[in-house]
Amino acid sequence: MKKFYYLFILFFILSISTNCRQPNPGKDVAEAVEIFRKGIVDADKNLLEIITADELVYGHSSGKVQNKAEFIAEIISGQPLDYITIVLTDQTIKIVGNTAIVRHILSSETSSNGTPGHLKIGNMLIWQKQHGKWKLLARQAYKL
Repeated sequence: MKKFYYLFILFFILSISTNCRQPNPGKDVAEAVEIFRKGIVDADKNLLEIITADELVYGHSSGKVQNKAEFIAEIISGQPLDYITIVLTDQTIKIVGNTAIVRHILSSETSSNGTPGHLKIGNMLIWQKQHGKWKLLARQAYKL
């Protein structure tokens, strides 16, 4: 009976340690979203280049659609909006294979030619795992 008890404890410890080492793709996607958010607020071209896919399709709530170069150029220029802060709430992440669907509400304090503003929209982002890294493949914003 003692041997059984020790085997049970050993099995339990091994199963816990195995579960702790397994990758957490949801966490990895959430970290990519945070890098993307930071890249926009900081207008960091290098960060935005790294976190977005070359095939990026970036849809705005106005209906305007941009490719990767157009999106990054607009963020870097601060025109028409300079994003002072971005807060993401109600975020959900669904992973299907090498694709992740992220939805959240984006609230932002902005500046347009020195005039302060506020933006609150919904976003759906499609992330794809490329060469082991999550890259933003598509984004569509919508009015709330």
